[in-house]
Parts: sequence; C-alpha cells; structure tokens
Amino acid sequence: MRTIQRIALFLVLVGAINWGLIGFFQFDLVASIFGGQNEFMSRVIYGLVGLSGLICIPLLFEPMRDLDVDTDRVSSRKLNYETEFSEEPEFTNVKTFPKKDKDEEK
Repeated sequence: MRTIQRIALFLVLVGAINWGLIGFFQFDLVASIFGGQNEFMSRVIYGLVGLSGLICIPLLFEPMRDLDVDTDRVSSRKLNYETEFSEEPEFTNVKTFPKKDKDEEK
C-alpha cells in the first residue's frame, strides 16, 4: 500500500504545481502538454490527480513521527571525552635553548 500512496502523493504534487501555475500565471501545464483541457489524456491526468487526492486523505490522520529521537544511541549520560586521534604527547622532555643576548645579535 505504501507504493500506491507514494504514487498518489506524486500525482497530488503534480496537481498542486499545475494549480499553482494556473493561479499565478493562468497557464495550464497539463492541458498544454496533452493538447487542451478536453483531450482524452488531459482528462485522464485530471482524473488520476483527483483519485490521488482521495487516496492521500488517510495520510492526514496518521500520527506524526518524531524523527529527532534516536533509539540506537547509547545513553548521553556516558560521555566520552577522549580525542579520536590518539593521546596527546607530553612536553616535559622539551629541550630549551639558551637565550641570546642583544649584544651577540649585532
């Protein structure tokens, strides 16, 4: 049934785009593609769009899914603060160079 609902939703979107074009620009895309509003194929498309709207009515009453909840993740209370690369090196064995006097630089 999901495939039929997806096809119906696609046809409803086609109808919505067509009605938007009619409303804003007075241009009927379906009629211009199939040769006029009274042509057989145009009437078939209009009929399919209407039936698709009826098929999509149950989608209005389905509960909304919460997509933000991720149930596969480990609890957020156990945080891991390690870096992903490796441990940071210790800089205790760094050699220091003697400071130069200003007189030696000249």
